[in-house]
Amino acid sequence: MTAAILIVVAYLLGSLSAAIIVCRAIGAPDPRTVGSGNPGATNVLRVAGRKAAAATLLGDSLKGLLPVLLGRALGLPIDALAAIGFAAFLGHLYPVFFQFQGGKGVATLIGALLGIAWPLAVFFVAIWFVVARLSKLSSLAAITASVLTPLYAWFRGYPALTVLAVLAMVVLLLWRHRSNIRKLIDGTESRIGSKSSTDPPSE
Repeated sequence: MTAAILIVVAYLLGSLSAAIIVCRAIGAPDPRTVGSGNPGATNVLRVAGRKAAAATLLGDSLKGLLPVLLGRALGLPIDALAAIGFAAFLGHLYPVFFQFQGGKGVATLIGALLGIAWPLAVFFVAIWFVVARLSKLSSLAAITASVLTPLYAWFRGYPALTVLAVLAMVVLLLWRHRSNIRKLIDGTESRIGSKSSTDPPSE
């Protein structure tokens, strides 16, 4: 019963879009209507600057982390924690408060992983950082880290349901990055810090 309640709470918390809230607070344009159209930290960086992007990144990470930490404090097993993290991630992608048009989920995934099992989050961030530093492509970094993280979870011997929850989040993240994947193949993907992007607002 406790896990079920926290799953609902996690989804609702995940549905709070940090990008939209931050941009409204500082008087910046709605990130769904400018830049790539994605309400996430990378697009906020393009349209509102580094401080706003940092606040967005922190907010999106915390909404993945906090409900999982609450579940951990209540003594829930790791599989339940993974389900709670998945619910927060799903809320970010499909937020009930914003017409189910959410972000692509990288920061919320990192927060959820940090709560579920911190080595998974460290692995994801390390891969993301290396690829992003070399390529200057946030989407390529996210895709690479996402593909490798479930394999790392399996290699480290985490429970099967936990690995499946991580895999489910990764599959959804890759789906949300499908336009970026096409752009990477075409060589037209925007680089980190770029002021323009042609991603459709629905992505």
